[in-house]
Amino acid sequence: MYRFKITKRQETSIWHSCLIFFGALAISLSFGSIILALQGKPPIGGLTYLFKGAFGDLWALEDCLIKGLPIFLCSIGVAIAFRLQVWNIGAEGQFAMGSIGATWLALVFPDQPQYLLLPGMMGASMLAGALWGLIPALLKIRMRTNEIIVTLMMNYLAIYILDYLVYGPWKDPTSFGFPMTAQFSPGAILPMIGNTRLSLGLWLCIFFGIAYWVFFRFTRLGFELKASGENMKAAKYARIPYNTLVILVMVMGGALAGTAGFVESSANLNRLQPSIMAGYGYTAIVVAWIARLNPLFIALASFLLAGLRVGVEHLQLDLQVPAAFGDIMEGLILLTVLASAFFEKYRIGLRKPA
Repeated sequence: MYRFKITKRQETSIWHSCLIFFGALAISLSFGSIILALQGKPPIGGLTYLFKGAFGDLWALEDCLIKGLPIFLCSIGVAIAFRLQVWNIGAEGQFAMGSIGATWLALVFPDQPQYLLLPGMMGASMLAGALWGLIPALLKIRMRTNEIIVTLMMNYLAIYILDYLVYGPWKDPTSFGFPMTAQFSPGAILPMIGNTRLSLGLWLCIFFGIAYWVFFRFTRLGFELKASGENMKAAKYARIPYNTLVILVMVMGGALAGTAGFVESSANLNRLQPSIMAGYGYTAIVVAWIARLNPLFIALASFLLAGLRVGVEHLQLDLQVPAAFGDIMEGLILLTVLASAFFEKYRIGLRKPA
C-alpha cells in the first residue's frame, strides 16, 4: 500500500514560490465563485465583474491606489512589529487616533499656511498613533499582558473616541445632523498629483517603503530586531535590549498607522467622519502576512486587496452581492496563501511499500 512521504526541499526558486502563490490565489477565487453560485449569482460572470470593476479602466485603477495607500502604511507598521514577533493587531485603532490628531490641528489652526499646517498635521497624527501603540507595549513589558488582546480592545476604544468627537464637540453645526466635522481649510488638504485623484500620500508611501527596506537591510538596529524576533532567548543572551525593541516597534508601527489616518482624512475625506473607519487596519494584517513582511510584496498585496474592495463595490451595485463578500474573500486569500507556504518548504510524494 502506497503512503505519502513528506521531504524538505533543499532550496526554493523564486519562480516556484510565485507559482505556489498564484495557485493559492486561484484556489481562493475558486471558493469565491462557489460562494457566488450558492447565492444564485453567476460565478464566472461575478468574478469578471469583480476584475473589471477593480482594474477595468483608469478610474478604477486610481480607486485601487487611493484605497491602497492607507492599507500600505498600516501594513508596513504592523510588519515592523511582526518582525520582532510582537503581534500588533491595533493598526485600526492607531489609524483612528492618527486621524483624530490630524483633525485636531486642522480645526484649531485652520488659517495657517499649507507648508506649516500639513507637516504639523502629519506630526500630530504620528504622535497620536505612536502613543496609542506605546500603551500596549508598556503593558506587555511591565505587566506581561498579551499584546494581541490589548491592541484589539484598544481598537474599539479609539473608534468610540472618534465617534464621541464627531457626534459631540467636533460636530459641524451645518451638517444637518450628520456626524462629521467641518470641512478642512484648503491649507489642511493634501495636494493632488497632477490631474489625477492621487494625493501626495503616494510619495509618503514610497518614502516609508524604502525606509523600511533600508532599516532592515543596512542598519544594526534592524539586524538586532530581526535576530531578536527569530530567537528571543539568544538575543537576551547577546545583551540585545529586547524590551526597548518592543517599545520601538510598537511606537513605529503606531506612527505609520497614524500617518495613514492623516492621509485618509486630509486627502480623501477632507474632514473627519465615522466612515473613515473602513477596516484598513485589519486588512493590513492580512497584507503583511500574505507579503511575508517584504515591502515590495506589501505594496503589491495592498494594491490587490484594495482592488478587491473596489471590485466588491461594483458587485454590490451590479449583482446585489453583500458587502461581507469582500471580507470572506480576504479571509480565503489569507488562509490559502498561508497554507501554501508549506509547499514552499516541503514536497509530498508517494512511498512504495517495502
